Amino acid sequence: MKSSELVIIVAVLALGVGLTARFIMSPAGQMNPTPFAEFSLPDISDKQHNSTEWQGKIRVINFWATWCAPCRKEIPEFIALQSKYADKNVQFIGIAMDDKTAVIDYLQTININYPILIGGVAAMTQAQQLGNRIGALPYTVVVNAQGQVIHQQAGEFATEQVVQVITPLL
Repeated sequence: MKSSELVIIVAVLALGVGLTARFIMSPAGQMNPTPFAEFSLPDISDKQHNSTEWQGKIRVINFWATWCAPCRKEIPEFIALQSKYADKNVQFIGIAMDDKTAVIDYLQTININYPILIGGVAAMTQAQQLGNRIGALPYTVVVNAQGQVIHQQAGEFATEQVVQVITPLL
């Protein structure tokens, strides 16, 4: 094989890998509204909660884990935002990708003012249905009051970004 053919093959392969990586790793963000897949999960008291419980509200649904440092970093920001926007029809919901004991231990160290549901590993399927193609944590989706997913965020969701996404929905 000539060196020019080898260079072309390598270039084509590199382009394919780059495009694939860009598709898989691209940061989620604003999107065309898509229907929200409802779910039912227990809280730490084993009480089942269906996501329709918050129907008609702007929902910020955060998949997180106690062992995830970026998750733990954004939780205090979500607490402050829940306080600020609760009377404006906004509801934060945390879905822990952890076992119940770890979540209970963590909740004893922080006063979270929004529902925390125990999703465990099974909730990863829910996150995938909501666009989390790579299994990232934290992973957050914003659902408008009409029940459509309008934003996906793989990785940390900073306060400024949250405000930018939810303000037009208020």
